[in-house]
Amino acid sequence: MSVPAAEGAPPIELPEIGTTVFLAMGEGLNLRSKLQAVEGGALIVTAPLETTGLTVFEPGREFEIFWAPPRTRVLLPCRLTAVSDSPPRWTLVPAGGARHDNRREFIRGGAGAAVRLDAEVNGQPAEGALLDISEGGLRCWIDQPTTLSQGDRVSATVLLNTAEVRVSGVVHAVRPAPHGDPGQHLVLRFDAKEDVARMIRRYVFAWEIDEYRWVESSES
Repeated sequence: MSVPAAEGAPPIELPEIGTTVFLAMGEGLNLRSKLQAVEGGALIVTAPLETTGLTVFEPGREFEIFWAPPRTRVLLPCRLTAVSDSPPRWTLVPAGGARHDNRREFIRGGAGAAVRLDAEVNGQPAEGALLDISEGGLRCWIDQPTTLSQGDRVSATVLLNTAEVRVSGVVHAVRPAPHGDPGQHLVLRFDAKEDVARMIRRYVFAWEIDEYRWVESSES
């Protein structure tokens, strides 16, 4: 199935069902999702965990989604028209023409590593568990309330397999953990130097291979 392209270009093919797609929410925040179905021109995707309980993601919100076929990236403006909780799904309707864009995007992955957060000015250090990481940021779970807040400059130390990575960035958001879980989720944005970015890419690549093997074994 295809969707109309921007500026009269030929239609662009939608990704296959089950493909990972990303929801571009602005301010560098890309939420990972998966295409579940296409029904009457609407795209049904899994609801990202980060948005649970947040009213800002109610029907009517517009944003872009993107996916990454070989050698390019496709962006499609969409409008959120329906939200369901069981199962957690979003219904998206195209709000404009799709277009190709070759701008680099960071792929996130990984989970479980210990994270230490140290405020560069004020605030107490915090210990957390990594939820995912990319060259441009990380998301972690903190089981105790933190004094860190949006806009704070923070240094984070993460053990990625056997390599310790230290980055410095700005807190993008601190939110309650979804699904009634205790603690908070903290999102940190940073600009990794090339040697650190290379270690993060290797870690995420190895994690994705392990995830693929786990899915393959569970479905066999």
